[in-house]
Amino acid sequence: MSGESGARRLHGGGFRAVGNAVTFTFDGAPVRGLAGESLAASLAAAGLIRTGTRRTGDGQGVFCGMGVCQECVVTVDGRPGTRACMTETVAGLAVSGHAYAVSPPANPGVWPEAIPASLSTDVLVVGGGPAGLAAARAAALCGAAVTLVDERRRFGGQYYKQLAGSQAFADGAVPDRQYAGGRALIAEVARLGVSMIGGVTVWGAFGPHEIAADTPDGPVLFAPRRLVLATGAYERVPPFPGWTLPGVMTTGAVQSFLRRYRVAPGRRILIAGNGPLNLQVASELVKAGAAVVAVIETAPAPGLSHAFALASAAFESPDLVRDGIGYRLGLMRARVPVLHGLALVRAEGDDSVQRAVVAKLGADGRAVPGTERVFEADIVCAGYGFLSSNELARSLGCGHDADPVRGVLVARVDGDGRSTREDVFLAGDGAAMNGARAALAQGFLAGFAAARDLGRTIPAEIGDEAERTRRDLRRHLRFQAALWSIYAAPRPGMALADPATPICRCEGVTRAEAQAAIADGATTIGEVKRRTRIGMGRCQGRYCGASVAELLAGAAGAAGSGPSAPSETDVQAPRQPARPVPIGAIARRPEP
Repeated sequence: MSGESGARRLHGGGFRAVGNAVTFTFDGAPVRGLAGESLAASLAAAGLIRTGTRRTGDGQGVFCGMGVCQECVVTVDGRPGTRACMTETVAGLAVSGHAYAVSPPANPGVWPEAIPASLSTDVLVVGGGPAGLAAARAAALCGAAVTLVDERRRFGGQYYKQLAGSQAFADGAVPDRQYAGGRALIAEVARLGVSMIGGVTVWGAFGPHEIAADTPDGPVLFAPRRLVLATGAYERVPPFPGWTLPGVMTTGAVQSFLRRYRVAPGRRILIAGNGPLNLQVASELVKAGAAVVAVIETAPAPGLSHAFALASAAFESPDLVRDGIGYRLGLMRARVPVLHGLALVRAEGDDSVQRAVVAKLGADGRAVPGTERVFEADIVCAGYGFLSSNELARSLGCGHDADPVRGVLVARVDGDGRSTREDVFLAGDGAAMNGARAALAQGFLAGFAAARDLGRTIPAEIGDEAERTRRDLRRHLRFQAALWSIYAAPRPGMALADPATPICRCEGVTRAEAQAAIADGATTIGEVKRRTRIGMGRCQGRYCGASVAELLAGAAGAAGSGPSAPSETDVQAPRQPARPVPIGAIARRPEP
């Protein structure tokens, strides 16, 4: 079926569609999309949210919307494993839903040469979000030769989320600070002569000066003198019954549909989780004309006990506090309920989401009987904070420590972002989650220090900017501390997952199967992985690793204490390739 072509596109609001209308096929039926948008956006606009089939035979679709989960993979012109969220819509494509097991393409293409191209640079920055852009800018201002790479073809990352080529700002007027800030920073980095390469998958870090990547022009080995990793983060979602249904997405995925492509992926959207991003996205959806049925916030409503934190946040960043108040007022005017102290406990539906169930949680993390509320929704967003994309840093041996409050690994860095590996700098959410403004400051300081390491003469005005940035960073960190004091809530864990709930989305391994492996003697995440295949899927354990670590901790006697903070040995060890890549990016033509 072709779906309701264009039925979910958002019009007006300071934007206009500029991409040509094109037609492609999905499972043999015609679908209309816009040139320049992603295949995922074209399918969602047509009401098609199922993109493939799981190992269990159930459907799957877009989940993270940023290329991490790999659940939107489709087969395009006979080539399987293509991420719909990262692939542009082009007229005439033959797209089909992806099966769990697929045959390789009949023509895999030409074998690469025996030795990939090697590119030397003073500073290589991996990640084109706020931290990466700021690092590239600082190093270039200090006279270093800089190469900036990002997995997406358009820079800006998950915070700046620039418009796709299918959309433009009406009359050239940029509607908000995030679009404008990203646009200006990207333009400045380009003017400074930074080599900006999009569409690059960095899959291997064999040393600070040997970074393997798959680029639009083929495999490359980057050989930087200094390396800045600004790899960002991905959203944390605890497993709950129904979380693998098509239509359950992260909050960031829905924001990408909205801010990049002007598409609402559903008719009735429910947003649940913990943190200010959920409130922002709900407000943006309502402003764009989408229907939000409710915002479910795990933290209790702010009260007198939060007065000091509210005052501190307002003192450090009054504009961000004003934004938050504006989001709440906008939702009130639209009569969208914002319900505190509740959690999403279940998603229900046949082939896709049809309902969401929320409830109060007891001290054991389970739903309190009699408190459940049901909302009709075809899209359920879940966002409970973030996890750092630290696989490359950990591959290089950069030290990390457990954060017991947030239950995450935090990179061990100095004030310049220098890691425990002298030639490697870590900045932004890839090191620790402290917000976009802190990421900008950390990126600038890392790029500045990397250029200084190389003996570049630092212009006085850039040295002055670095000192101001250090002061700003302290202020941003104080704001973040106050913000998360306001949003303090029990950390999500495994309590909502019943025995039949898959905790490994890729391989369909259930809680019961993982616990059976542990009961049978598995004492490490690696042993559970070998017995069940948990963590062997396309996302490489990013979404199930924390769940397995919690089950192991419970079996070791920590049950009842809630989710613990994993150490580096509690989570899966990083392996190359850090991202799924075509075999041609790794294999070489045999020598004659």
